[in-house]
Amino acid sequence: MKRGVRAVGIAESYTGEESTLCAAVTTTDGVVDGFAFGRCTVGGMDATTAIRELYARLDREDIRYIFVSGVALAWYNIVQLRTLAADLDRPVLALSYEASDGLADAIREAFDESEGAIRLARFRVLPARRPVELDGGDIYVRAVGLEDESPESIVRAYTRAGLRPEPVRVARLAARAADEYRTATESESL
Repeated sequence: MKRGVRAVGIAESYTGEESTLCAAVTTTDGVVDGFAFGRCTVGGMDATTAIRELYARLDREDIRYIFVSGVALAWYNIVQLRTLAADLDRPVLALSYEASDGLADAIREAFDESEGAIRLARFRVLPARRPVELDGGDIYVRAVGLEDESPESIVRAYTRAGLRPEPVRVARLAARAADEYRTATESESL
């Protein structure tokens, strides 16, 4: 992949009832090139909409890929990857960092039948996870909207060290800092 190709990483951090989302634009050579911040509801069903709004706020036509750190943000706020890829007209790669049997049992335990059924339906239509071997171990990728490119080559192109591609690594750091700031300022105003 050429140098300078931009991707946006979406990551979150939450305290309380709202999750702070960050969209961080980075290039294949590690240059950070923009941020946007937003919120979604912890335990809600608005993560896909919140990500779409973050992307719109960036107002960037040069973003080629969208990385999302996880598919169940903010306590099972399931990201609809196919909807996101279609709405944004960009490939979406959702990442997870450990082997898992899935979220179905945890969703059933956490929600009543009707709330759980909606989340389970959204979870079941997600594409299968594929392991990608990196220097630090395996990462798991769900990809939507890729044509001739492999998820493995894209993940590797944006990963400089460890298991997190730069777009989500930077977004995660910024989301944590923003969430800590939000929490501190909210408690000061009480």
